[in-house]
Amino acid sequence: MPKPYPTGPDARAADSSHSSHRPTTILITVTGNDRPGVSSVLFGVLAKNDLSILDVEQVVIRRKLTLGVLAEAHGDPEHVQDVVEQAMNSVGMHVAVEISATPPARPAVPTHAVVVLGAPITARALSAVASTLAAAGVNIESIGGVADYPVTGLELLVTVGDRPDADARVRVDLAAVAKAQGVDIAVERAGIARRSKRLVVFDVDSTLVQGEVIEMLAARAGKEAEVAAVTEAAMRGELDFAESLHRRVATLAGLPASVIDDVAAELQLTPGARTTIRTLKRLGYRCGVVSGGFTAVIEPLAAELELDFVRANHLEVVDGHLTGRVLGDVVDRAAKARALREFAADADVPLAQTVAVGDGANDIDMLSAAGLGIAFNAKPALREVADAALSHPYLDAVLFFLGVTRDEIEAADAEDGRLRRVPLD
Repeated sequence: MPKPYPTGPDARAADSSHSSHRPTTILITVTGNDRPGVSSVLFGVLAKNDLSILDVEQVVIRRKLTLGVLAEAHGDPEHVQDVVEQAMNSVGMHVAVEISATPPARPAVPTHAVVVLGAPITARALSAVASTLAAAGVNIESIGGVADYPVTGLELLVTVGDRPDADARVRVDLAAVAKAQGVDIAVERAGIARRSKRLVVFDVDSTLVQGEVIEMLAARAGKEAEVAAVTEAAMRGELDFAESLHRRVATLAGLPASVIDDVAAELQLTPGARTTIRTLKRLGYRCGVVSGGFTAVIEPLAAELELDFVRANHLEVVDGHLTGRVLGDVVDRAAKARALREFAADADVPLAQTVAVGDGANDIDMLSAAGLGIAFNAKPALREVADAALSHPYLDAVLFFLGVTRDEIEAADAEDGRLRRVPLD
């Protein structure tokens, strides 16, 4: 039978007797079908019994509610347990109450965010992630969904130990898990550092747009296969980029300059590119492109997307025809990193608050210089040095690595009347 709880003068006397003792900690966990009013009933009961709230967490998955409340009771904790159980039963919810005289430890502050992306994320893959973290002494503080489209995304906030090699070990071990399980995994510092990114620079060919512009131009000269072979070798890091560019551009000699406009009109953005730029702009990011391609092709696209920065090569045109030469310095691997630094300086953004996204070996220096370097469907040489790697063909997955959720993206799009999910093959 529930203990009778004193009221009136007796209640004041009881409260007085308890006030000299340390408050009792109570953990209340409510589960059941989500419905309006559950929280109202619970907190109403706690308010009547003068509890202090220490922490609250709630999650709803497929209309199933789990609500946890950590509180301090200054009165009779067993009475609190009884009235909470009665109240939750009255609204059809299950409740578990734990009473402890030990003050709660201060919650751990997560040191890292681990983002797992997959299509799908299998239970085997998540098990491998959890086992790897446990073996490294890493505690998972929370897990939440960040995306259900175009890939499934989970975010694990974790606490990594203070051993000097702990951070590096976790990154290496999870990279092995990603490869073995066919998922993408990013490990980032949690907290303010993660949310302070302010500038993003994208490579263009095979990153912001599909395909390689130089190959599209070469197709007009009947040299597509020859140029594609040189491009592939350069992207793998087997050939100096500047040399490869000069060799490829030479094949364009004699083409009418009008082919530039033709190719520009045929460019197809990578799926999710518009969503990515639009969302980053809403968040106040400065966005730009650095490309080994050509300004004449890229600048119209950059204007359409309202990008803040553009750096690319200049094709020489004489008498309305391409000469097969590039004017000025080539935007190669080193120049891409310089461009990132210059963009950041112009925008007064520290390099630690920058992000770079690319796919080839000529992006290595740029991704290494950025606060967060993301390899997008990249060659092995770039994946090895990147902070994170994406293997799915959707550029908006970059947003999940930045802590932006699909629900947040779609809520913002819905406000603008843009919400639309394109069916995936």
